Formats: sequence, structure tokens, C-alpha cells
Amino acid sequence: MSMIDPFGRRIEYLRVSVTDRCDFRCTYCMAEDMTFLPKRDLLSLEELDRLCTVFIEKGVRKLRLTGGEPLVRRNIMELVRGMSRHLESGALHELTLTTNGSQLARFAGELALAGVKRINVSIDTLDPDKFKAITRRGDLSIVMKGLDAAQAAGLHVKLNAVALKNFNDREIPSLMRWAHGRGMDLTVIETMPMGEIDQDRTDMYMPLSVLREQLDEEFTLTELPFRTGGPARYVSVAETGGRLGFITPLTHNFCEGCNRVRVTCTGTLYMCLGQDDAADLRTPMRASEGNELLANAIDEAILRKPKGHDFVIDRLTRKPTVSRHMSVTGG
Repeated sequence: MSMIDPFGRRIEYLRVSVTDRCDFRCTYCMAEDMTFLPKRDLLSLEELDRLCTVFIEKGVRKLRLTGGEPLVRRNIMELVRGMSRHLESGALHELTLTTNGSQLARFAGELALAGVKRINVSIDTLDPDKFKAITRRGDLSIVMKGLDAAQAAGLHVKLNAVALKNFNDREIPSLMRWAHGRGMDLTVIETMPMGEIDQDRTDMYMPLSVLREQLDEEFTLTELPFRTGGPARYVSVAETGGRLGFITPLTHNFCEGCNRVRVTCTGTLYMCLGQDDAADLRTPMRASEGNELLANAIDEAILRKPKGHDFVIDRLTRKPTVSRHMSVTGG
């Protein structure tokens, strides 16, 4: 039975956070001293499998595993291999994940064997010192080895970079050339006002409309109809032969075609990344060995999916639009 929201959008894309924990502390995403959820609050791998399976039975065709950093979740490959049965049956069309790349050298081969064809890797700079500064604890050389391993395993890699004013905005052209030279797409993202961090986001916010104007001076960008199922709008870059994506939750929201919902590692369903309305799926799932209560809870929640979000970053709006960190909801 398909999931149709109140605005006629068919929900076919599920993003599941398997952990709120991460081995990085990116400055725009987390506070340096994060308090992570107690392990008892997290869904078990078996519960995550059951939850994802119910969504697939309801029409989800694309499943993305996120975090935190999904590959730091203990025994995560059990879940990935479990989901591969839905790829083999044809019920699920794509299984992907978003990662910071720190564990890719270890897991890339296993991911490919489990049917993962494509991954997103978050990387904001190619400068090792700036990379250490923005992630607070990341090692760029380890991520580079992970990218090598991913490509060697046959995974298609898309890089995600958050555009940050006075940090990496002038590096985007060189990052794009490097990515395209290795056969990787690049998507640039506006920083999102989610969760209290240690800095003022207005100092970091770079409207992608401004970045696009800068890139237009140097490159020939042509709009593409290409979509991966997510919110990015793509252009082709004549000079590099590659694709560049823009995710613009503030300057040009992407809500009209939203086919996505998100589930946190505690089993909370968010119908919109930028709204606080949510549905508890853990309680109905644990209340019964059958899936009827869980399925009903999902149906009721989809009927509350809003038309769009209301992200704002400015000097007057000091508080984040939503209080939870991106790592809780899933990147």
C-alpha cells in the first residue's frame, strides 16, 4: 500500500539514522562536548531491520542509512546485509548511505558485496589543517584512503560539502575540479539551523545563490533534469565534464517535490527535516510482535506531513529553527 501525504506526494524515500554517535564533531553540526543518547534508547539492529521492512512493504523504494556516522554503529553490516534481501527481491530499488569516510577503508568492499552501489561522503575541504579544524578530530588522509577503497570496490561516490563563509567558499572550484577529475559528483549544501552549536551560524552562512554567481564567472553551468531522489538540483560543468549539485534549504527550498521521511535511531519518525512534529514508532513496535500497530502509526504520521519547512538564519533569529542536532535526525 503506497504512502501518499496530504499534498499528493508519494513517499518512496526513507532515511534512517542508525546512531547519533560520530567520530567527528563538525563545527556546523555538533557541539564539541556532545551528550549522546544512552544505548538502551536506540533501536536494536533487529528492530531497525523490522522498521525498514515495514516501510518497504508500504512503498519505500530508496533507503539511505545515516547517522551520526553510520559505520561506527557496532555490527552495522548485519543491517546492511539484511536490507540486501529487499534489493534481491526487487522491492527495494536502492540502498545507500551517507558517511564521513573515516571507516570506508574497512567497509567499502563489504558494502559493495551487499548491493550498495552509491554512497555520499561528506568532505568540506582538501586542506588537511582546515579539515582537522572543521571536524575537530578528523584525519583527511584516512578519509582519502576510504575514498580510494570505495572507488576500488566499484562504489559510485558523491561528495557533499557544506558551503561556509570565509572558510571553504573560495575552495569550492578546486574541490569540484578534484572531485570531477576522479569521476565523483559534488553537491554543495547551505548550512542548516539545527541544534545548538558553539558558534553563531550567521557568521558561517553562505547563500548558494552567491556561490552560484561566483561559479558562473569561472565555469559554464547548464541546468540538468538529473535527480537522485534527494533535494539536490544539478548542473553540468562544461570545463570539467562533471555534475555539480546544489541543496538550498534556505534560499530556495525543495519542499514541493519532497518524497522523503526520516526515522531517528530511537524510532522517532520526522515527516519533515525542518519541523518538530514527529511520531513515536518505537512504542507501537515494541508493544506487539506483529506489525499492525507500527503500520498504523506510520499511516497516521504520513497524513500529517507538512507542505514544507521554515528554515531561517539571520541576526534576529539566534535560536536554531529546530532544537535537535542534525546527527539525531540523520544527515
